[in-house]
Amino acid sequence: MFTNIKSNLLKTQKVSLIAILFVSLLSSCGFQLRGDYLLDDELQTLYVSSSDVHGELTRLLKLHLVRNQVKLIKQRKQDIPELRLVSDKLDRRTLSVFPNGQVAEYELIYSVHYQLRFSNQDAQNFRFELYRDYQDDPNLALAKSRELSLLLSEMRTSAADKILRDMARIHRKS
Repeated sequence: MFTNIKSNLLKTQKVSLIAILFVSLLSSCGFQLRGDYLLDDELQTLYVSSSDVHGELTRLLKLHLVRNQVKLIKQRKQDIPELRLVSDKLDRRTLSVFPNGQVAEYELIYSVHYQLRFSNQDAQNFRFELYRDYQDDPNLALAKSRELSLLLSEMRTSAADKILRDMARIHRKS
């Protein structure tokens, strides 16, 4: 019985040691959980402006920034960087049709244009597009409408994440 307890204790210690070693290796290589972005010190306080102040992308972007401990100011100041959402638009392109001529499948294209302006400098322009396929079925119009709404929401969330990833790559020398 004593040897059984001793072997269980040794197994527990080995598992603990392996777990500690694994966590140490992950933290030493710079691993971070997705959604936690290390923004440059200069980007820790931002003014966010948008052509669509009440738009979904603007709301999501501000939410992502606050979750990443970025202080958002309400009034534009000369020495504070500005993140401006210039435009976001959704286009669709027909991919396939049913034999009767109705569209069966679309490609959704979500385009985003934004600018990052540091004090007394020209704005840096950024553009990107996200693509998703969407299968339409006129017999299931209500369900497909809900699916399209969820897909657009997911695309906007992905766009907000992409903007933060882009910002995390910006490192300016003071």
